[in-house]
Amino acid sequence: MALLAGALCVLTGSAFAGEKTLMHCFAFTEVEDAKDADWKAFFKATDELVEKIDGLNKVWYGKLKRPLGQYDREGKRSLRQWGVCMEMEDEKALTAYSEHEAHAEWVKVYGKVRVPGTTTYDILGQ
Repeated sequence: MALLAGALCVLTGSAFAGEKTLMHCFAFTEVEDAKDADWKAFFKATDELVEKIDGLNKVWYGKLKRPLGQYDREGKRSLRQWGVCMEMEDEKALTAYSEHEAHAEWVKVYGKVRVPGTTTYDILGQ
């Protein structure tokens, strides 16, 4: 019985261990007068990145539950209302994503729904 309890503890601990992949996340301020078609194009282009870039596993995007305040160099405050997270295999995949032509095309679509500047961070898998 003790052996079973010990095995259960080990298995339960590993089930909640951190992911091994990299999570690339960023929050952005939306363009106030962005058209519905621009948003639809952004969602579609973001979804399609997974098919186009090796090492990019999943994408999530949406409005933030609580917007993030951000100050620019002149001291003007803006709110980051939207976020995107991209699960990638590793740091090499992040580099490949940044240099990929599909990323460059996606940035053109992304630029129609966001004010320049983002709050970006990467979470390294353990």
